[in-house]
Amino acid sequence: MTTGVRRRMGVDERRAQLIAVALELFGRRSPDEVSIDEIAAAAGISRPLVYHYFPGKRSLYEAALKRASDELSCLFLEAHEGPLGARLIRVMHRFFDFVEEHGQGFAALMRGGPARGSSTAGALVDGVRQAAYEQILAHLRIPSPSARLELLVRSWVSLAESTALLWLDGKRVPRAELELQLVHDFAALASVSAAYDQEVAGVMMRVFAQEPADGPFGELLARLSALAPATPAVPPQRLPQFLR
Repeated sequence: MTTGVRRRMGVDERRAQLIAVALELFGRRSPDEVSIDEIAAAAGISRPLVYHYFPGKRSLYEAALKRASDELSCLFLEAHEGPLGARLIRVMHRFFDFVEEHGQGFAALMRGGPARGSSTAGALVDGVRQAAYEQILAHLRIPSPSARLELLVRSWVSLAESTALLWLDGKRVPRAELELQLVHDFAALASVSAAYDQEVAGVMMRVFAQEPADGPFGELLARLSALAPATPAVPPQRLPQFLR
């Protein structure tokens, strides 16, 4: 992002350049550790010129957050075709691409960073979570979810977020395994919810019926089947009526 040579830019072009430079720097280090002088140097302009476009680091940081949140919100967009497990794998791959590329910037966005307490930052983070929630519901073809289905989807979105934040601290679990595990987590959470809710059960029966044996959901069932001999059978009378 470093220009190396000063040149005259239009207002919108210069603002976009500064936001891109800030996002790159905030992605490598905590925004608290990045100075306006560094941003100015990376953009090839003077410190006063940065203040000409942004009144302070916080306003520039919030603009960078807006850019990052827009990108994050688009990551869950996926054609509603084919098995759900394969779609979620592609979504998680794009999500971790973003997380790995932006690193500290992603952590700062989801944790608040120097804009902690800012209504703007809070609204941006909530917007990302809401966009992810709505996209997953769209994949499930459920426009008006029950309370339990809403809890399921929001819980999984929160799990993906917290898992990514923990993974950034040392990356001790191979990324590809974690992407697959999160898809398996969705299936597991959904299966547990299905045991309590008829709507969720109907949704997941439809989803699982479209899954190939060699897909991520089929792989999960194969892994769990290895535990079956050690799992006591549940008496039919203890099952919900709709599962008997």
